[in-house]
Amino acid sequence: MTDDAPTFRTGALSHRHPTPVRWTADAPALAALAMTLDLPGIDALAFDGAFAPEGRDDFRLEGRLTARLTQSCVVTLAPVPARIDEPVLRRYLADYADPQAEEAEMPDDDTVEPLPAFIDLAAVVAEALALALPPYPRAPGADLGEAVFAPPGVEPLREADLRPFAALAALKPKAPEGGGSDAG
Repeated sequence: MTDDAPTFRTGALSHRHPTPVRWTADAPALAALAMTLDLPGIDALAFDGAFAPEGRDDFRLEGRLTARLTQSCVVTLAPVPARIDEPVLRRYLADYADPQAEEAEMPDDDTVEPLPAFIDLAAVVAEALALALPPYPRAPGADLGEAVFAPPGVEPLREADLRPFAALAALKPKAPEGGGSDAG
């Protein structure tokens, strides 16, 4: 494994058999990526996969991203450790047509991209990591509580007040004890 993320010239990739790809990020790369993603830290990051030919001119990058990192709790900003273990799939198509019309439908397959002259593995891994991060990390025991705001002299509106059907449920007659009917 190399310390610097390799850049692959797509014209040099084999069209006959897969080209293995293995990368472990070094300390400067981890620090730079943590800063880019606004993370307190990334302890480890690795990608293991291969470029495989797909058809005559296209390629598929398939592999696994693993990482150990720290995020900030969305409530307290306390450090929250996380482990990422995600599959990564990108398909690079030589004849990719980018939708040009204003109201063009976006393709359903978000793994498809145009085939560039060079593929920067660090950029692919950074994007995959950003998409794999837990969106709202919380430290154990972190609770938002209930925020109550009102001008002076006004009864504050609480979350329970926003549930109008809760009051109706309280008015519903209760079933008699025993649960059965007295009809004989």
